[in-house]
Amino acid sequence: MGGSLAPRQTALEKIRRRPEVSVLIVGGGINGAGLFRDLALQGVDVLLVDKSDFCSGASAAPSRMIHGGLRYLEFGEFRLVRESLNDRNLLLQNAAHYVRPLPTAIPIFSWFSGAVSCVRRFLHLGGGRPAHRGAMMVKTGLTFYDIFTHGNRMMPRHKFTSRAESLARRPLLSSNLIRTATYYDASITYPERLCVEQLIDGEEFCPEATAINYLSLQGGSGSTVSLRDELSGDLLEVRPEVLVNATGAWIDLANRALGHQTRMISGTKGAHLVVDNDDLMKTLRGEMIYYETSDGRVAVALPWLGKALVGSTDIRVDDPDEVRCEEDEIDYILGAIREVMPGLQIDRSQIVSTFSGVRPLRYGGEGATVQLSRDHHCAVVEPGNEIHFPVYCLIGGKWTTFRVFAGQVTDRLMEHFGRTRRAGTEDLPIGGGKDFPNSDEAQREWLGRLHQQTRLPEDRLRVLLDRYGTRAEQVAALLADGSDRPLEHHVGYSRGEIEFIIEHEGVAHLDDLLLRRTAIALLGELTGELLAEIADILGGLRRLSDQQIAEEIDRTREILRDKHRIDTPHQRKSS
Repeated sequence: MGGSLAPRQTALEKIRRRPEVSVLIVGGGINGAGLFRDLALQGVDVLLVDKSDFCSGASAAPSRMIHGGLRYLEFGEFRLVRESLNDRNLLLQNAAHYVRPLPTAIPIFSWFSGAVSCVRRFLHLGGGRPAHRGAMMVKTGLTFYDIFTHGNRMMPRHKFTSRAESLARRPLLSSNLIRTATYYDASITYPERLCVEQLIDGEEFCPEATAINYLSLQGGSGSTVSLRDELSGDLLEVRPEVLVNATGAWIDLANRALGHQTRMISGTKGAHLVVDNDDLMKTLRGEMIYYETSDGRVAVALPWLGKALVGSTDIRVDDPDEVRCEEDEIDYILGAIREVMPGLQIDRSQIVSTFSGVRPLRYGGEGATVQLSRDHHCAVVEPGNEIHFPVYCLIGGKWTTFRVFAGQVTDRLMEHFGRTRRAGTEDLPIGGGKDFPNSDEAQREWLGRLHQQTRLPEDRLRVLLDRYGTRAEQVAALLADGSDRPLEHHVGYSRGEIEFIIEHEGVAHLDDLLLRRTAIALLGELTGELLAEIADILGGLRRLSDQQIAEEIDRTREILRDKHRIDTPHQRKSS
């Protein structure tokens, strides 16, 4: 059936029957998933594996922004900004169910500061102590932004707002500001779901394309790669013509498992807070506020699914497995937002969750993290005596540019195989973005038609449209037999909807569902009762014993506490 990942056991059996594969992608984050989809579109037999769940590393920890990278202009990365803006616009078209315009306000506190340090950064002379960017520097950057999108303008040009009007709109902003500037980028509601949808697309494009989570790289010898099933402990062997290392911050570790000693990644950690604060939401007014910290870094606060998302940090890290949002990072993020909004009452009690990820940036020595390029690059480790296949390493990049990065690597691989590209991805909708009704009128017609077909209430169908795009038709068809009912402990979801996610979207563990296929846990909506209710649904579909269900609940509680500071999964009250 279209619109679904193949059942995990079916996929594993297919690999056992035919271990030869043209391309093995190790890493199911956004870069790996984008490449998987593009290769499958060309008819390439490709296998993607991830040691954890799909999109569970850095790709699950972005600031929920799809953006051109205004700050990159200071480092002269004009091509990257132009490329990012182009792909931002393509995502607004191809993933309109998740990617939407985001007005962004920049509070400005001086007219000319930051010019000297910006020139030094542009000339790669080092910026010294960061200085706040004044109105002149912001105006210059936003003018370039407008110029780069002149031929494909989808959103309004930037504008400046007076001090009086700015404070009238947002009275909690610091009274020291002189202007605000407003420009447009985009936000993404469900990045993890968009990643999974690309895997679903890939399997639909090519019957020989397969994606399997919880399958880890153990090593390689000759023409063979050893993989371990993290759920059963079984070992599998595959024989790829090419291996693509798309493990992000783990690239050097994965290369080491293959016998290659490399130093390609210089990761930096970004931590975020999800906050339940009514005054902050009112100040945001449905927009993002892009502000500077006292040490000259940039930070953001934006609305996300009814909560406020605040971040982030930029700290060099060595071990990606040990990344957590630490106490001093919470202090830093809260302190930074109090600087720009001194009247805001915000504290730790309003934090419903945290998340952190490692940006897999190209190794750049020991300089300041802010100077590490966000550009992408594919490095090739050639075959040797121990490993008889090349290893293509996907270094750097960011969420916005995954499509163009995947396209560049696909072109190189097609050349390697002596094949030609069948189709491009520029105008190819992703998952539920296909035939998505963009206007209010089109949505009313779409909802009305689906209501006639399923008899589900239109408000329920609208929720499904927001969550799944036009894949909501597939979900609604399964819920329309009259037996579906809301969850007892979360009326926003139904039992049938949870069953659909588990059966069709590669859910192996409870946290896959609560953190990545939905945002229930990160939004602070998870209670102990809801956790048990959803665990019972998973257990019933997977035929788990009571003991196995209890172990799954304990495992999930530990992940929530350890990685997201959700000590006890109880419903939190609004501030």
